[in-house]
Amino acid sequence: MTSSAWGLLALFLVLLGLLAWPMGKFLAALCNERVPRWMQRIEAPLYKLAGTKPEQSMHWLRYAFALLAFNAIGAIFVYALQRLQAWLPLNPAGMAAVSPDSAFNTAVSFVSNTNWQGYGGESTMSYLTQMLGLSVQNFFSAATGIAVAFALVRGFARRGDGKGLVGNFWADITRVTLWVLVPISFVLAVVFVGQGVIQNFDGYKEVSTLETTAFQQPKNGADGQPLKDEKGQPVMEDATTRTQTLAMGPVASQEAIKMLGTNGGGFFNANSAHPYENPTALVNLLQMLAIFLIPAALCFTFGHVVGDMRQGWAVLAAMTVMFVVAVMVITPAEQAGNPLLTSLGVDQMHGALQAGGNMEGKEVRFGINASALFSAITTAASCGAVNGMHDSLTPLGGMVPMVLMQLGEVVFGGVGSGLYGMLIFAMLAVFIAGLMIGRTPEYLGKKIEVREMKLISIAILVTPILVLAGTAVAVIADAGKAGIANPGAHGFSEILYALTSAANNNGSAFAGLSANTPFYNGLLALAMWLGRFAMIVPVLAVAGALAAKKRLPVTSGTLPTHGPLFVSLLIGTVLLVGLLNYVPALALGPIVEHLVLWK
Repeated sequence: MTSSAWGLLALFLVLLGLLAWPMGKFLAALCNERVPRWMQRIEAPLYKLAGTKPEQSMHWLRYAFALLAFNAIGAIFVYALQRLQAWLPLNPAGMAAVSPDSAFNTAVSFVSNTNWQGYGGESTMSYLTQMLGLSVQNFFSAATGIAVAFALVRGFARRGDGKGLVGNFWADITRVTLWVLVPISFVLAVVFVGQGVIQNFDGYKEVSTLETTAFQQPKNGADGQPLKDEKGQPVMEDATTRTQTLAMGPVASQEAIKMLGTNGGGFFNANSAHPYENPTALVNLLQMLAIFLIPAALCFTFGHVVGDMRQGWAVLAAMTVMFVVAVMVITPAEQAGNPLLTSLGVDQMHGALQAGGNMEGKEVRFGINASALFSAITTAASCGAVNGMHDSLTPLGGMVPMVLMQLGEVVFGGVGSGLYGMLIFAMLAVFIAGLMIGRTPEYLGKKIEVREMKLISIAILVTPILVLAGTAVAVIADAGKAGIANPGAHGFSEILYALTSAANNNGSAFAGLSANTPFYNGLLALAMWLGRFAMIVPVLAVAGALAAKKRLPVTSGTLPTHGPLFVSLLIGTVLLVGLLNYVPALALGPIVEHLVLWK
Protein backbone atom coordinates (compact mmCIF):
# COMPACT_ATOMS: atom_id res chain seq x y z
CA MET A 1 0.00 0.00 0.00
CA THR A 2 1.18 3.52 -0.76
CA SER A 3 1.57 6.19 1.90
CA SER A 4 -1.53 7.98 0.58
CA ALA A 5 -3.57 4.77 0.95
CA TRP A 6 -2.38 4.35 4.54
CA GLY A 7 -3.15 8.01 5.23
CA LEU A 8 -6.71 7.69 3.91
CA LEU A 9 -7.31 4.54 5.97
CA ALA A 10 -5.94 6.19 9.13
CA LEU A 11 -8.03 9.33 8.60
CA PHE A 12 -11.14 7.21 8.12
CA LEU A 13 -10.59 5.13 11.28
CA VAL A 14 -9.78 8.16 13.47
CA LEU A 15 -12.87 10.07 12.33
CA LEU A 16 -14.99 6.95 12.75
CA GLY A 17 -13.85 6.49 16.34
CA LEU A 18 -14.52 10.14 17.22
CA LEU A 19 -18.05 9.97 15.82
CA ALA A 20 -18.97 6.48 17.01
CA TRP A 21 -18.21 7.04 20.72
CA PRO A 22 -20.96 9.61 21.45
CA MET A 23 -23.35 7.82 19.11
CA GLY A 24 -22.81 4.62 21.09
CA LYS A 25 -23.71 6.33 24.37
CA PHE A 26 -26.93 7.72 22.90
CA LEU A 27 -27.92 4.34 21.45
CA ALA A 28 -27.25 2.79 24.87
CA ALA A 29 -29.75 5.22 26.43
CA LEU A 30 -32.36 4.13 23.88
CA CYS A 31 -31.56 0.45 24.48
CA ASN A 32 -31.93 0.97 28.25
CA GLU A 33 -35.25 2.78 27.59
CA ARG A 34 -34.00 5.96 29.27
CA VAL A 35 -35.86 8.48 27.15
CA PRO A 36 -36.33 12.11 28.31
CA ARG A 37 -39.88 13.30 28.97
CA TRP A 38 -39.97 15.64 25.98
CA MET A 39 -39.17 12.70 23.70
CA GLN A 40 -41.85 10.61 25.37
CA ARG A 41 -44.45 13.33 24.73
CA ILE A 42 -43.59 13.32 21.02
CA GLU A 43 -43.68 9.52 20.85
CA ALA A 44 -46.95 9.13 22.77
CA PRO A 45 -49.37 9.76 19.83
CA LEU A 46 -47.52 7.21 17.72
CA TYR A 47 -47.86 4.52 20.39
CA LYS A 48 -51.52 5.37 20.88
CA LEU A 49 -52.08 5.05 17.13
CA ALA A 50 -50.32 1.67 17.14
CA GLY A 51 -52.25 0.51 20.23
CA THR A 52 -49.17 -0.35 22.27
CA LYS A 53 -47.51 0.75 25.51
CA PRO A 54 -43.72 1.20 25.26
CA GLU A 55 -43.10 0.15 28.85
CA GLN A 56 -44.63 -3.30 28.22
CA SER A 57 -41.74 -5.64 27.41
CA MET A 58 -42.43 -8.52 25.01
CA HIS A 59 -41.55 -12.20 25.15
CA TRP A 60 -39.13 -12.99 22.32
CA LEU A 61 -41.80 -14.89 20.38
CA ARG A 62 -44.16 -11.92 20.44
CA TYR A 63 -41.26 -9.62 19.54
CA ALA A 64 -40.39 -11.85 16.56
CA PHE A 65 -44.02 -12.03 15.40
CA ALA A 66 -44.37 -8.24 15.50
CA LEU A 67 -41.13 -7.85 13.56
CA LEU A 68 -42.10 -10.37 10.87
CA ALA A 69 -45.60 -8.95 10.48
CA PHE A 70 -44.29 -5.38 10.20
CA ASN A 71 -41.79 -6.32 7.51
CA ALA A 72 -44.24 -8.50 5.59
CA ILE A 73 -46.70 -5.60 5.39
CA GLY A 74 -43.86 -3.38 4.21
CA ALA A 75 -43.00 -5.81 1.42
CA ILE A 76 -46.62 -5.93 0.24
CA PHE A 77 -46.82 -2.13 0.22
CA VAL A 78 -43.59 -1.69 -1.79
CA TYR A 79 -44.70 -4.34 -4.27
CA ALA A 80 -48.09 -2.68 -4.79
CA LEU A 81 -46.49 0.75 -5.19
CA GLN A 82 -44.26 -0.50 -8.01
CA ARG A 83 -47.09 -2.25 -9.80
CA LEU A 84 -49.31 0.86 -9.63
CA GLN A 85 -46.72 3.60 -10.20
CA ALA A 86 -47.85 4.28 -13.80
CA TRP A 87 -51.16 5.62 -12.43
CA LEU A 88 -49.77 7.43 -9.39
CA PRO A 89 -48.44 11.02 -9.09
CA LEU A 90 -44.81 12.22 -9.02
CA ASN A 91 -43.94 10.33 -12.18
CA PRO A 92 -42.71 13.05 -14.60
CA ALA A 93 -40.79 10.58 -16.78
CA GLY A 94 -43.92 8.45 -17.24
CA MET A 95 -42.42 5.25 -15.83
CA ALA A 96 -44.49 2.16 -16.56
CA ALA A 97 -45.51 -0.38 -13.94
CA VAL A 98 -42.62 -2.61 -12.84
CA SER A 99 -42.91 -6.25 -13.95
CA PRO A 100 -44.28 -8.67 -11.31
CA ASP A 101 -41.04 -10.61 -10.82
CA SER A 102 -38.86 -7.49 -10.63
CA ALA A 103 -41.33 -5.78 -8.27
CA PHE A 104 -41.34 -8.85 -6.01
CA ASN A 105 -37.54 -9.01 -5.95
CA THR A 106 -37.22 -5.29 -5.21
CA ALA A 107 -39.84 -5.35 -2.44
CA VAL A 108 -38.07 -8.22 -0.66
CA SER A 109 -34.70 -6.59 -1.32
CA PHE A 110 -35.48 -3.27 0.36
CA VAL A 111 -37.46 -4.77 3.25
CA SER A 112 -34.57 -7.15 4.05
CA ASN A 113 -32.01 -4.30 4.06
CA THR A 114 -30.32 -5.87 1.00
CA ASN A 115 -31.20 -3.30 -1.67
CA TRP A 116 -30.21 -5.61 -4.49
CA GLN A 117 -31.18 -3.82 -7.71
CA GLY A 118 -31.73 -5.77 -10.91
CA TYR A 119 -33.00 -2.60 -12.60
CA GLY A 120 -31.75 0.90 -13.38
CA GLY A 121 -33.35 3.26 -10.86
CA GLU A 122 -33.55 6.31 -13.12
CA SER A 123 -35.16 4.27 -15.93
CA THR A 124 -37.55 2.15 -13.85
CA MET A 125 -38.80 3.85 -10.67
CA SER A 126 -40.93 6.98 -10.34
CA TYR A 127 -40.12 9.65 -7.77
CA LEU A 128 -43.03 8.47 -5.62
CA THR A 129 -41.80 4.86 -5.65
CA GLN A 130 -38.27 5.97 -4.81
CA MET A 131 -39.41 8.12 -1.88
CA LEU A 132 -42.51 6.45 -0.43
CA GLY A 133 -41.45 2.88 -1.13
CA LEU A 134 -37.69 2.47 -1.27
CA SER A 135 -36.52 5.33 0.98
CA VAL A 136 -39.10 4.57 3.67
CA GLN A 137 -37.98 0.94 3.77
CA ASN A 138 -34.40 2.15 4.04
CA PHE A 139 -35.41 3.64 7.40
CA PHE A 140 -37.53 0.74 8.59
CA SER A 141 -35.19 -2.09 7.57
CA ALA A 142 -32.28 -0.33 9.31
CA ALA A 143 -34.38 0.23 12.43
CA THR A 144 -35.36 -3.45 12.40
CA GLY A 145 -31.72 -4.54 12.50
CA ILE A 146 -30.92 -2.19 15.38
CA ALA A 147 -34.02 -3.41 17.27
CA VAL A 148 -32.81 -7.02 17.06
CA ALA A 149 -29.37 -5.96 18.32
CA PHE A 150 -31.06 -4.16 21.24
CA ALA A 151 -33.02 -7.32 22.08
CA LEU A 152 -29.90 -9.50 22.13
CA VAL A 153 -27.87 -7.02 24.19
CA ARG A 154 -30.72 -6.81 26.72
CA GLY A 155 -30.62 -10.61 26.93
CA PHE A 156 -27.04 -10.40 28.18
CA ALA A 157 -27.66 -7.41 30.46
CA ARG A 158 -30.79 -8.61 32.29
CA ARG A 159 -30.39 -10.52 35.52
CA GLY A 160 -32.89 -13.22 34.67
CA ASP A 161 -36.56 -13.38 35.57
CA GLY A 162 -37.39 -16.63 33.80
CA LYS A 163 -39.79 -14.86 31.42
CA GLY A 164 -37.53 -14.20 28.40
CA LEU A 165 -38.63 -10.57 27.94
CA VAL A 166 -36.47 -8.66 25.43
CA GLY A 167 -38.16 -5.26 25.08
CA ASN A 168 -40.96 -3.71 23.04
CA PHE A 169 -40.47 -3.95 19.26
CA TRP A 170 -42.75 -1.01 18.48
CA ALA A 171 -40.94 1.24 20.95
CA ASP A 172 -37.53 0.17 19.66
CA ILE A 173 -38.28 0.75 16.00
CA THR A 174 -40.03 4.06 16.72
CA ARG A 175 -37.20 5.47 18.84
CA VAL A 176 -34.43 4.36 16.49
CA THR A 177 -36.20 5.86 13.49
CA LEU A 178 -37.35 9.04 15.20
CA TRP A 179 -34.26 9.95 17.24
CA VAL A 180 -31.36 8.41 15.28
CA LEU A 181 -32.02 7.69 11.62
CA VAL A 182 -34.20 10.68 10.67
CA PRO A 183 -32.14 13.48 12.33
CA ILE A 184 -28.76 12.26 11.10
CA SER A 185 -30.11 11.57 7.62
CA PHE A 186 -31.54 15.08 7.46
CA VAL A 187 -28.18 16.65 8.36
CA LEU A 188 -26.34 14.41 5.89
CA ALA A 189 -28.81 15.23 3.12
CA VAL A 190 -28.35 18.99 3.65
CA VAL A 191 -24.56 18.58 3.50
CA PHE A 192 -24.84 16.46 0.38
CA VAL A 193 -26.99 19.08 -1.36
CA GLY A 194 -24.40 21.72 -0.48
CA GLN A 195 -21.75 19.56 -2.15
CA GLY A 196 -23.72 19.09 -5.36
CA VAL A 197 -25.97 16.05 -4.85
CA ILE A 198 -29.26 16.91 -6.58
CA GLN A 199 -32.60 17.14 -4.78
CA ASN A 200 -35.56 18.17 -6.94
CA PHE A 201 -38.80 17.07 -8.58
CA ASP A 202 -37.92 18.33 -12.07
CA GLY A 203 -38.60 16.37 -15.21
CA TYR A 204 -35.66 14.75 -16.99
CA LYS A 205 -33.61 17.28 -18.96
CA GLU A 206 -32.54 17.00 -22.60
CA VAL A 207 -29.22 18.79 -23.02
CA SER A 208 -26.81 19.35 -25.92
CA THR A 209 -23.44 17.61 -25.68
CA LEU A 210 -20.09 19.18 -26.59
CA GLU A 211 -19.44 16.62 -29.32
CA THR A 212 -21.28 14.05 -31.40
CA THR A 213 -21.77 10.66 -29.74
CA ALA A 214 -21.83 7.48 -31.82
CA PHE A 215 -23.98 4.54 -30.73
CA GLN A 216 -25.94 1.58 -32.08
CA GLN A 217 -29.70 1.19 -32.19
CA PRO A 218 -32.10 -1.51 -33.44
CA LYS A 219 -32.74 -1.31 -37.18
CA ASN A 220 -36.37 -1.21 -38.36
CA GLY A 221 -37.71 -2.76 -41.55
CA ALA A 222 -40.04 -1.18 -44.10
CA ASP A 223 -43.02 -2.01 -41.88
CA GLY A 224 -41.49 -0.13 -38.95
CA GLN A 225 -40.87 -3.30 -36.94
CA PRO A 226 -37.39 -4.17 -35.56
CA LEU A 227 -35.40 -6.51 -37.81
CA LYS A 228 -33.94 -9.73 -36.38
CA ASP A 229 -31.20 -12.03 -37.61
CA GLU A 230 -31.42 -15.80 -38.06
CA LYS A 231 -30.74 -16.29 -34.32
CA GLY A 232 -33.60 -14.02 -33.34
CA GLN A 233 -31.32 -11.22 -32.16
CA PRO A 234 -32.13 -7.61 -33.13
CA VAL A 235 -30.19 -6.20 -36.09
CA MET A 236 -28.26 -3.08 -35.05
CA GLU A 237 -27.27 -0.01 -37.07
CA ASP A 238 -24.92 2.89 -36.40
CA ALA A 239 -26.38 6.24 -35.31
CA THR A 240 -25.17 9.53 -33.84
CA THR A 241 -26.60 12.16 -31.49
CA ARG A 242 -25.64 15.53 -30.01
CA THR A 243 -28.09 15.36 -27.10
CA GLN A 244 -28.22 13.54 -23.78
CA THR A 245 -31.02 12.95 -21.28
CA LEU A 246 -30.09 13.83 -17.69
CA ALA A 247 -32.15 12.18 -14.98
CA MET A 248 -33.35 14.38 -12.12
CA GLY A 249 -35.01 13.57 -8.80
CA PRO A 250 -34.93 13.68 -4.98
CA VAL A 251 -31.51 12.04 -4.68
CA ALA A 252 -29.85 13.56 -1.59
CA SER A 253 -32.63 12.47 0.77
CA GLN A 254 -32.36 8.85 -0.38
CA GLU A 255 -28.56 8.97 -0.49
CA ALA A 256 -28.28 9.89 3.19
CA ILE A 257 -30.32 7.00 4.60
CA LYS A 258 -28.93 4.66 1.94
CA MET A 259 -25.52 5.02 3.59
CA LEU A 260 -26.48 5.56 7.23
CA GLY A 261 -28.78 2.53 7.26
CA THR A 262 -26.26 0.35 5.35
CA ASN A 263 -28.91 -0.10 2.69
CA GLY A 264 -26.95 0.68 -0.48
CA GLY A 265 -29.66 0.99 -3.11
CA GLY A 266 -28.86 3.88 -5.45
CA PHE A 267 -31.22 6.34 -7.08
CA PHE A 268 -29.15 5.87 -10.25
CA ASN A 269 -27.98 2.65 -11.85
CA ALA A 270 -24.33 3.69 -11.38
CA ASN A 271 -24.97 4.12 -7.65
CA SER A 272 -22.30 6.16 -5.83
CA ALA A 273 -20.14 6.21 -8.95
CA HIS A 274 -22.68 8.68 -10.41
CA PRO A 275 -21.67 12.34 -9.97
CA TYR A 276 -25.23 13.28 -8.93
CA GLU A 277 -24.98 10.82 -6.01
CA ASN A 278 -21.31 11.25 -5.10
CA PRO A 279 -19.86 14.43 -6.64
CA THR A 280 -16.83 15.25 -4.46
CA ALA A 281 -14.09 13.67 -2.34
CA LEU A 282 -15.73 15.09 0.79
CA VAL A 283 -19.07 13.45 -0.03
CA ASN A 284 -17.22 10.20 -0.72
CA LEU A 285 -15.55 10.35 2.71
CA LEU A 286 -18.83 11.20 4.46
CA GLN A 287 -20.57 8.32 2.73
CA MET A 288 -17.90 5.87 3.91
CA LEU A 289 -18.14 7.20 7.47
CA ALA A 290 -21.95 7.00 7.40
CA ILE A 291 -21.79 3.32 6.42
CA PHE A 292 -19.69 2.35 9.46
CA LEU A 293 -21.03 4.91 11.95
CA ILE A 294 -23.87 2.95 13.57
CA PRO A 295 -22.23 -0.52 13.33
CA ALA A 296 -19.14 0.85 15.14
CA ALA A 297 -21.25 2.81 17.64
CA LEU A 298 -23.26 -0.30 18.56
CA CYS A 299 -20.05 -1.92 19.86
CA PHE A 300 -19.82 0.91 22.41
CA THR A 301 -23.55 0.55 23.06
CA PHE A 302 -22.97 -3.11 23.90
CA GLY A 303 -20.26 -2.22 26.41
CA HIS A 304 -22.40 0.46 28.07
CA VAL A 305 -25.51 -1.72 28.40
CA VAL A 306 -23.75 -4.80 29.81
CA GLY A 307 -21.79 -2.60 32.20
CA ASP A 308 -18.31 -3.49 30.93
CA MET A 309 -16.83 -1.29 28.20
CA ARG A 310 -14.01 -3.79 27.69
CA GLN A 311 -16.53 -6.15 26.07
CA GLY A 312 -17.45 -3.53 23.49
CA TRP A 313 -13.81 -2.72 22.80
CA ALA A 314 -13.03 -6.42 22.26
CA VAL A 315 -15.77 -6.80 19.64
CA LEU A 316 -14.72 -3.57 17.95
CA ALA A 317 -11.07 -4.65 17.94
CA ALA A 318 -11.89 -7.96 16.24
CA MET A 319 -13.92 -6.16 13.58
CA THR A 320 -11.21 -3.55 12.99
CA VAL A 321 -8.37 -6.06 12.63
CA MET A 322 -10.24 -8.06 9.98
CA PHE A 323 -11.26 -4.89 8.16
CA VAL A 324 -7.71 -3.49 8.03
CA VAL A 325 -6.38 -6.80 6.71
CA ALA A 326 -9.04 -6.75 3.97
CA VAL A 327 -8.01 -3.24 2.92
CA MET A 328 -4.35 -4.33 2.95
CA VAL A 329 -5.22 -7.05 0.41
CA ILE A 330 -7.61 -5.28 -1.95
CA THR A 331 -5.66 -2.04 -2.33
CA PRO A 332 -2.31 -3.57 -3.42
CA ALA A 333 -4.21 -6.00 -5.68
CA GLU A 334 -5.73 -3.07 -7.56
CA GLN A 335 -2.52 -1.03 -7.50
CA ALA A 336 -0.65 -3.94 -9.12
CA GLY A 337 -2.73 -3.60 -12.28
CA ASN A 338 -3.33 -6.22 -14.96
CA PRO A 339 -0.31 -8.37 -15.98
CA LEU A 340 -1.81 -8.96 -19.43
CA LEU A 341 -1.61 -5.24 -20.14
CA THR A 342 1.95 -5.12 -18.81
CA SER A 343 2.94 -7.87 -21.27
CA LEU A 344 1.62 -5.68 -24.07
CA GLY A 345 3.90 -2.84 -23.04
CA VAL A 346 1.23 -0.73 -21.29
CA ASP A 347 2.65 1.45 -18.51
CA GLN A 348 0.55 0.87 -15.36
CA MET A 349 2.91 2.53 -12.91
CA HIS A 350 1.68 5.38 -10.73
CA GLY A 351 2.99 8.74 -11.90
CA ALA A 352 2.30 12.46 -12.17
CA LEU A 353 0.13 11.99 -15.27
CA GLN A 354 -1.76 8.80 -14.40
CA ALA A 355 -3.17 6.93 -11.41
CA GLY A 356 -1.58 3.65 -12.41
CA GLY A 357 -2.82 0.19 -11.49
CA ASN A 358 -6.18 -1.30 -12.46
CA MET A 359 -8.35 1.75 -13.19
CA GLU A 360 -10.96 -0.21 -15.13
CA GLY A 361 -14.41 0.42 -13.65
CA LYS A 362 -13.19 3.15 -11.30
CA GLU A 363 -13.99 6.84 -11.21
CA VAL A 364 -10.99 9.05 -11.94
CA ARG A 365 -12.44 11.43 -9.32
CA PHE A 366 -11.57 8.92 -6.60
CA GLY A 367 -8.80 6.72 -7.97
CA ILE A 368 -7.68 3.34 -6.69
CA ASN A 369 -7.16 4.17 -2.99
CA ALA A 370 -10.62 5.62 -2.35
CA SER A 371 -12.32 3.06 -4.60
CA ALA A 372 -10.62 0.07 -2.95
CA LEU A 373 -11.37 1.43 0.53
CA PHE A 374 -15.01 2.04 -0.43
CA SER A 375 -15.30 -1.52 -1.81
CA ALA A 376 -14.00 -2.97 1.46
CA ILE A 377 -16.26 -0.77 3.58
CA THR A 378 -19.45 -1.43 1.65
CA THR A 379 -19.01 -5.22 1.77
CA ALA A 380 -17.64 -5.37 5.32
CA ALA A 381 -20.88 -3.62 6.24
CA SER A 382 -24.01 -5.00 4.60
CA CYS A 383 -24.37 -1.84 2.53
CA GLY A 384 -23.71 -2.72 -1.10
CA ALA A 385 -23.35 0.85 -2.36
CA VAL A 386 -20.47 1.15 -4.84
CA ASN A 387 -18.34 4.01 -6.18
CA GLY A 388 -16.75 1.71 -8.76
CA MET A 389 -17.72 -1.51 -10.50
CA HIS A 390 -16.80 -4.60 -8.50
CA ASP A 391 -16.98 -6.73 -11.65
CA SER A 392 -13.92 -4.84 -12.91
CA LEU A 393 -11.77 -5.58 -9.86
CA THR A 394 -8.81 -7.90 -10.27
CA PRO A 395 -9.54 -11.54 -9.31
CA LEU A 396 -7.84 -11.16 -5.91
CA GLY A 397 -9.34 -7.70 -5.40
CA GLY A 398 -12.79 -9.04 -6.27
CA MET A 399 -12.40 -11.94 -3.86
CA VAL A 400 -11.98 -9.56 -0.90
CA PRO A 401 -15.54 -8.13 -1.05
CA MET A 402 -16.86 -11.65 -1.62
CA VAL A 403 -15.04 -13.01 1.44
CA LEU A 404 -16.11 -10.08 3.62
CA MET A 405 -19.72 -10.95 2.85
CA GLN A 406 -19.19 -14.69 3.28
CA LEU A 407 -17.86 -14.15 6.79
CA GLY A 408 -21.48 -13.37 7.65
CA GLU A 409 -21.39 -9.58 7.37
CA VAL A 410 -19.89 -9.31 10.84
CA VAL A 411 -16.82 -7.17 10.07
CA PHE A 412 -18.76 -4.13 11.33
CA GLY A 413 -21.67 -5.49 9.28
CA GLY A 414 -25.06 -3.90 8.81
CA VAL A 415 -26.75 -1.63 11.33
CA GLY A 416 -27.63 -4.03 14.13
CA SER A 417 -26.96 -7.17 12.11
CA GLY A 418 -23.21 -6.70 12.38
CA LEU A 419 -23.30 -6.64 16.18
CA TYR A 420 -25.75 -9.47 16.69
CA GLY A 421 -23.89 -11.55 14.09
CA MET A 422 -20.57 -10.99 15.85
CA LEU A 423 -22.10 -11.79 19.25
CA ILE A 424 -23.35 -15.09 17.82
CA PHE A 425 -19.75 -15.87 16.83
CA ALA A 426 -18.56 -14.72 20.27
CA MET A 427 -20.85 -17.25 21.95
CA LEU A 428 -19.57 -19.92 19.59
CA ALA A 429 -16.00 -18.91 20.49
CA VAL A 430 -16.60 -19.31 24.24
CA PHE A 431 -18.29 -22.65 23.57
CA ILE A 432 -15.18 -23.86 21.71
CA ALA A 433 -12.97 -22.51 24.52
CA GLY A 434 -15.17 -24.25 27.08
CA LEU A 435 -14.70 -27.56 25.30
CA MET A 436 -10.92 -27.09 25.37
CA ILE A 437 -10.72 -26.37 29.10
CA GLY A 438 -13.53 -28.67 30.22
CA ARG A 439 -15.90 -26.02 31.58
CA THR A 440 -19.50 -25.08 30.81
CA PRO A 441 -19.15 -22.11 28.47
CA GLU A 442 -20.23 -18.71 29.78
CA TYR A 443 -20.41 -15.32 28.14
CA LEU A 444 -21.00 -12.26 30.32
CA GLY A 445 -22.22 -14.46 33.13
CA LYS A 446 -24.79 -16.33 31.02
CA LYS A 447 -24.35 -20.06 30.44
CA ILE A 448 -24.29 -21.10 26.79
CA GLU A 449 -26.08 -24.44 26.89
CA VAL A 450 -27.48 -26.98 24.42
CA ARG A 451 -30.52 -24.94 23.38
CA GLU A 452 -28.49 -21.84 22.69
CA MET A 453 -25.91 -23.79 20.67
CA LYS A 454 -28.61 -25.33 18.48
CA LEU A 455 -30.01 -21.86 17.76
CA ILE A 456 -26.51 -20.46 17.16
CA SER A 457 -25.80 -23.27 14.70
CA ILE A 458 -28.97 -22.47 12.77
CA ALA A 459 -28.13 -18.76 12.65
CA ILE A 460 -24.60 -19.43 11.38
CA LEU A 461 -25.49 -22.12 8.82
CA VAL A 462 -28.48 -20.41 7.18
CA THR A 463 -26.49 -18.18 4.84
CA PRO A 464 -23.87 -20.76 3.69
CA ILE A 465 -26.69 -23.16 2.79
CA LEU A 466 -28.52 -20.47 0.85
CA VAL A 467 -25.37 -19.31 -0.96
CA LEU A 468 -23.99 -22.71 -1.93
CA ALA A 469 -27.32 -24.37 -2.73
CA GLY A 470 -28.46 -21.33 -4.71
CA THR A 471 -25.20 -21.20 -6.66
CA ALA A 472 -25.48 -24.91 -7.45
CA VAL A 473 -29.02 -24.46 -8.75
CA ALA A 474 -28.02 -21.45 -10.87
CA VAL A 475 -25.04 -23.14 -12.54
CA ILE A 476 -27.11 -26.24 -13.34
CA ALA A 477 -30.32 -24.58 -14.56
CA ASP A 478 -30.44 -23.32 -18.15
CA ALA A 479 -32.13 -20.12 -16.97
CA GLY A 480 -29.26 -19.55 -14.56
CA LYS A 481 -26.53 -20.14 -17.12
CA ALA A 482 -28.28 -17.85 -19.62
CA GLY A 483 -27.55 -14.84 -17.40
CA ILE A 484 -23.76 -15.31 -17.43
CA ALA A 485 -21.99 -12.73 -19.60
CA ASN A 486 -18.47 -14.08 -19.10
CA PRO A 487 -17.37 -17.70 -19.59
CA GLY A 488 -15.22 -19.75 -17.25
CA ALA A 489 -14.15 -18.89 -13.74
CA HIS A 490 -15.31 -15.28 -13.84
CA GLY A 491 -18.81 -16.31 -14.92
CA PHE A 492 -18.95 -18.68 -11.94
CA SER A 493 -17.73 -15.83 -9.71
CA GLU A 494 -20.58 -13.64 -10.95
CA ILE A 495 -23.16 -16.20 -9.79
CA LEU A 496 -21.36 -16.93 -6.52
CA TYR A 497 -21.10 -13.20 -5.80
CA ALA A 498 -24.82 -12.67 -6.53
CA LEU A 499 -25.97 -15.41 -4.14
CA THR A 500 -23.42 -14.33 -1.53
CA SER A 501 -24.64 -10.74 -1.77
CA ALA A 502 -28.31 -11.71 -1.59
CA ALA A 503 -28.14 -14.23 1.26
CA ASN A 504 -25.92 -11.94 3.37
CA ASN A 505 -28.17 -8.92 2.64
CA ASN A 506 -25.44 -6.84 1.00
CA GLY A 507 -26.82 -5.91 -2.43
CA SER A 508 -23.64 -5.22 -4.41
CA ALA A 509 -23.02 -7.25 -7.57
CA PHE A 510 -20.62 -8.42 -10.23
CA ALA A 511 -22.68 -6.59 -12.82
CA GLY A 512 -21.81 -8.93 -15.68
CA LEU A 513 -24.63 -11.21 -14.55
CA SER A 514 -27.98 -10.48 -16.21
CA ALA A 515 -30.06 -10.93 -13.09
CA ASN A 516 -33.31 -9.12 -13.96
CA THR A 517 -35.03 -12.30 -15.14
CA PRO A 518 -37.84 -14.30 -13.54
CA PHE A 519 -35.36 -17.02 -12.54
CA TYR A 520 -32.88 -14.77 -10.76
CA ASN A 521 -35.52 -12.41 -9.38
CA GLY A 522 -37.22 -15.36 -7.69
CA LEU A 523 -34.06 -17.18 -6.55
CA LEU A 524 -32.39 -14.08 -5.14
CA ALA A 525 -35.58 -12.89 -3.43
CA LEU A 526 -35.81 -16.23 -1.61
CA ALA A 527 -32.16 -15.95 -0.57
CA MET A 528 -32.65 -12.37 0.65
CA TRP A 529 -35.76 -13.10 2.72
CA LEU A 530 -34.41 -16.24 4.38
CA GLY A 531 -30.93 -14.74 4.77
CA ARG A 532 -32.48 -11.94 6.79
CA PHE A 533 -35.33 -13.41 8.77
CA ALA A 534 -34.24 -17.05 9.14
CA MET A 535 -31.28 -15.62 11.06
CA ILE A 536 -33.20 -12.98 13.01
CA VAL A 537 -35.67 -15.46 14.53
CA PRO A 538 -33.02 -17.74 16.13
CA VAL A 539 -31.12 -14.66 17.30
CA LEU A 540 -34.25 -13.42 19.07
CA ALA A 541 -34.75 -16.90 20.52
CA VAL A 542 -31.20 -16.75 21.92
CA ALA A 543 -31.96 -13.28 23.32
CA GLY A 544 -35.04 -14.62 25.08
CA ALA A 545 -33.17 -17.60 26.50
CA LEU A 546 -30.37 -15.38 27.83
CA ALA A 547 -32.80 -12.85 29.30
CA ALA A 548 -34.46 -15.64 31.29
CA LYS A 549 -31.16 -16.87 32.78
CA LYS A 550 -29.67 -15.52 35.97
CA ARG A 551 -26.30 -13.84 35.64
CA LEU A 552 -23.51 -15.87 37.25
CA PRO A 553 -20.71 -14.21 39.23
CA VAL A 554 -17.20 -14.07 37.79
CA THR A 555 -14.85 -16.68 39.29
CA SER A 556 -11.20 -17.59 38.84
CA GLY A 557 -12.25 -20.18 36.26
CA THR A 558 -14.26 -17.76 34.12
CA LEU A 559 -12.81 -17.18 30.64
CA PRO A 560 -11.95 -13.47 30.19
CA THR A 561 -13.75 -12.17 27.11
CA HIS A 562 -12.13 -8.79 26.76
CA GLY A 563 -8.38 -9.27 26.24
CA PRO A 564 -6.12 -9.91 23.23
CA LEU A 565 -6.46 -13.67 23.68
CA PHE A 566 -10.23 -13.58 23.32
CA VAL A 567 -10.03 -11.14 20.40
CA SER A 568 -7.71 -13.62 18.66
CA LEU A 569 -10.05 -16.51 19.48
CA LEU A 570 -13.03 -14.54 18.14
CA ILE A 571 -11.24 -13.67 14.88
CA GLY A 572 -10.15 -17.29 14.49
CA THR A 573 -13.71 -18.52 15.01
CA VAL A 574 -15.11 -16.11 12.43
CA LEU A 575 -12.47 -17.06 9.86
CA LEU A 576 -12.64 -20.80 10.52
CA VAL A 577 -16.41 -21.23 10.75
CA GLY A 578 -17.56 -18.31 8.61
CA LEU A 579 -15.18 -18.85 5.70
CA LEU A 580 -14.36 -22.55 5.64
CA ASN A 581 -17.72 -23.40 4.01
CA TYR A 582 -16.81 -21.37 0.93
CA VAL A 583 -13.21 -22.41 0.21
CA PRO A 584 -14.10 -24.96 -2.53
CA ALA A 585 -16.39 -22.44 -4.25
CA LEU A 586 -13.76 -19.69 -4.04
CA ALA A 587 -11.22 -22.09 -5.55
CA LEU A 588 -13.48 -22.55 -8.58
CA GLY A 589 -13.97 -18.82 -9.03
CA PRO A 590 -11.64 -15.96 -8.04
CA ILE A 591 -8.69 -18.14 -6.95
CA VAL A 592 -8.37 -20.03 -10.21
CA GLU A 593 -8.97 -16.79 -12.13
CA HIS A 594 -6.12 -15.14 -10.23
CA LEU A 595 -3.78 -18.06 -10.92
CA VAL A 596 -4.62 -18.03 -14.64
CA LEU A 597 -4.13 -14.26 -14.86
CA TRP A 598 -0.72 -14.32 -13.15
CA LYS A 599 0.58 -17.61 -14.59
